[in-house]
Parts: sequence; C-alpha cells; structure tokens
Amino acid sequence: MTKSGLFMSAMVAALALGGCNKTPEPPKAETESGAMNDVVTASANPQIGGAAMAPDKTILANAAASPILSQLTAAVNQAGLADTLSGPGPFTLFAPNDAAFAQVPAVTRDGWARPAQKVVLAGVLKYHVVPGKLTAADLAAKIDAGGGTAVLKTLDGQDLTATKSGEAIILTSASGNKAAVTQADVGQANGIVHVIDAVLLPKM
Repeated sequence: MTKSGLFMSAMVAALALGGCNKTPEPPKAETESGAMNDVVTASANPQIGGAAMAPDKTILANAAASPILSQLTAAVNQAGLADTLSGPGPFTLFAPNDAAFAQVPAVTRDGWARPAQKVVLAGVLKYHVVPGKLTAADLAAKIDAGGGTAVLKTLDGQDLTATKSGEAIILTSASGNKAAVTQADVGQANGIVHVIDAVLLPKM
C-alpha cells in the first residue's frame, strides 16, 4: 500500500471511531453546534454562517465570505482548485463546514497541509463536487427514481451515494462515512452549494 493509501486508511478509521457513520434521525440533521435542527433551505437572501451569499458570485468567492467555510476555502487554495471552483461550471458543491473539518484528526489535517499531500487533498475536495447544478429537489427526485438511492459521479471520478432520512438528504462516501445536508440550495453564479456536516472520504 502507498503512503497516501496508508494515510487515508488511518483517517477513515479515526473518523469511524469518531462516530461519523451514525445516521441522523429524520427529518433532522446535526448542525455544527451539535444541536438537532431542521435543514435550512433556500431563501430570497441566502446566508451561510451569517454571511450573505451573492448569486452573481462564484462558489469560491462566496465560500471565502462565509465564516463557517474558512477551512474549506483554505483547503481549496492549498489543493490548487481555486480556478476550478471559480470557473464556469456549473457545479454542485457539498461544502463541509468548519465543524466538519474539526472532526478530522489533527494529524490528518496537518498532513493535508504538506506539499507532498496536495494530490490527496485535491482528491478529497473533488469528491465533494458533482458536475451540473443539482438542487435538493433534484437530488430527492433522483433518490426516489432510484428506489431510495441515487448514485452521483463526482469530479474525482468516484461515486457518491445519496439517500433520504425523512426530509434530510444523507450522503455516503465510497469509504463508508456519512454526511447530512444541513443547508440546501444556496445558488451561485457557477452552480449551487449544499452545506454538510462531515468531510466525505473517497477510496484511495
């Protein structure tokens, strides 16, 4: 097994021990504070973490404005994906909030910051991006059409599985860890963002 494979295997094990495989109770989803709240849906003036999201700005520009997406923004820049998420798209981004990144073991986060792990980090981030613009309603329709499961092809090339728990959309990674959509349908100039409560892990 390669060093990057061992690195990701250790991360998967650590996150599993941290309880990332639990399924949220319907129709609630766990927020970054740990409280169980209804999933936030789109509004006329959407905000993420109290910061206004401008529909005429790109995914990266809006993420950089949000105080709860600072870790994601830093990781995107570290991985060299700024041009991608500033490009025309359209993309659907499942955006882990800062609390989601805090669940990742510190040794793993420190490893991602190393130049040698840039490709690994890029793979993890691209696993959160699906080509095309998929609203929560689109995802729910795909899940229903698939008999309770929708398989999404990510920018990383691997599959991401979407299901429903009540009204909440649950994502299951190729490595088996789960994330719930806590805020849906935040429109962007080059796609749409759904905030999630865990970092999803592809197979390495």
